[in-house]
Amino acid sequence: MESLDINQIQKILPQSYPFLFIDKVTELEAGKRIVAIKNLSITENFFQGHFPQNPVMPGVLIIEAMTQASLILYWSAYKDKMTKDSKFYLGSVNTKFKRPAFPGDQLRIEALAVKLLPTGGFMDVKTFVENTEIAQAELIFIVKL
Repeated sequence: MESLDINQIQKILPQSYPFLFIDKVTELEAGKRIVAIKNLSITENFFQGHFPQNPVMPGVLIIEAMTQASLILYWSAYKDKMTKDSKFYLGSVNTKFKRPAFPGDQLRIEALAVKLLPTGGFMDVKTFVENTEIAQAELIFIVKL
């Protein structure tokens, strides 16, 4: 079981601040499973406008965090074939939100690879705050190696 810090994550994901939504990876079974963490601080730029009197993480950004965790899981299986020019595209997402995410929450994102191919992946992803599931998604993404 592998773990990754923010410096390693920044070398894997094409996203950068302010659009990097994974702070660390606590568990990584190559090509099978990942557990990633995103800490939410009131200083996140999206909280300024969403919403000033009741800050809530936009659902689309929770989906982005789930996708980024999934891309790290994909990378763990195909890292020998990937380059900095590899491109990732979200193909499909079916998401259910159960409760919002607020400043001070720590998101724990757990993704399972349903199927990984050289051209993309199919993932089942759940996001938790403490032991409460706040979102679930079936993701499909496309990769151009």
